[in-house]
Amino acid sequence: MFRGNYLDISRITQDNNVLKIFKIVRQHGGVVRFVGGAVRDALVGANASNLDLSTDLSPDELAEACEDAGIRTVPIGLKIDTLGVVLGNHLLEISSLRKQNKDKKNHDVEFTDNWEEDASKRDLTINAVYADENGNVFDYYNGIEDLEKGVVRFIGDADAQIKEDYTRILRFFRFYSLFGKTPIDDKSLKACKNNINGLNHLPIERIRDEFIKILLTPNAPKTLKIMFDNAIVANWLADSPYLKDLELLIDIEKKYGFTPDALRRLYILYRPDKKLAENIATRLKFTKNHRENFVKLAENKCSLQQLLNPLLQKQFVYLFGKDFCLSRLLIETAQNPNIEAPLPLLISQIKELTVPVFPLTGKDIIKHGISGNAKIGAAREYLEQVWIESGFELNRDELLAKIKP
Repeated sequence: MFRGNYLDISRITQDNNVLKIFKIVRQHGGVVRFVGGAVRDALVGANASNLDLSTDLSPDELAEACEDAGIRTVPIGLKIDTLGVVLGNHLLEISSLRKQNKDKKNHDVEFTDNWEEDASKRDLTINAVYADENGNVFDYYNGIEDLEKGVVRFIGDADAQIKEDYTRILRFFRFYSLFGKTPIDDKSLKACKNNINGLNHLPIERIRDEFIKILLTPNAPKTLKIMFDNAIVANWLADSPYLKDLELLIDIEKKYGFTPDALRRLYILYRPDKKLAENIATRLKFTKNHRENFVKLAENKCSLQQLLNPLLQKQFVYLFGKDFCLSRLLIETAQNPNIEAPLPLLISQIKELTVPVFPLTGKDIIKHGISGNAKIGAAREYLEQVWIESGFELNRDELLAKIKP
């Protein structure tokens, strides 16, 4: 359970301002520890992205300790057990240990100094490991051993854990995709299947965000197959016959140094036309920007052969942008593994291409006798198309000569 000087604390933070909170809490007779993702990620050798801390002081006691030290605190939304502590450039969320509330009708919060009881309320064993500022680790449910073996499982009664928050179903699959090395835990999977209907009570935005996080993991194809086979997200997304394409896309992204892109991966998972892309975007409540980019991928397809043509490549970059063309290139390569294409050369060409600038403005068109917004717009659209078809060769005067009075 206790492992002294086990963790390199610099993996969690190197900011002395953050570490001040340990001394402040200790001076008031309390204990504070890092917990959750920050500790888990540090244990596998990664740098922590989010800092979560817990303390055996109540929120009021923590606020008093910070006030005495001249540290500002702020409330964190509706979280009655969590206090925001401002240290340097950080806003630390520090949660007070809470007792397990077995009476669902009683919403009163009781605080405790029992760390194991607090750990029991967390979802997975690998997320219930604590660490202090000296690298001492406190592991109440064998989370370290599970992390080393690649076992992802709920703490205690999986069914009860899920009923606390149905988002835990999707979190289970996300963390399995990130850290799983063994066959999926049967008891946890069964509990997820038995509580699928609970997902209907969640806002679609939460389901979307968790699904996207799964999609961005390196082992997404394997995990998604398990999810599809067990109808985990069947109310929102159909099974995909293109998991192999997704696997190839992920390999290509990694090989050529591309940041994983959720829309690119979702596209290759379904190969949607415009109508299906709009349908998926609606079902998952995409933001306006994500919706437009996803539909653009579906609506404007270009083959490897087209991208190999320097003029067509230039046209696509001008019309849709470099990011779009690079995504289409990766997608087409993954979907057509038997077609040999000089991928490194094409990537370099697209990245280094100078995007042409249309040489005319609306004022130029007006000076040539065209008036009225509709007519000016139509003339500009016509001349831009002529310019594109010329291979971007026609200059300003040559284009203006084509305006019909």
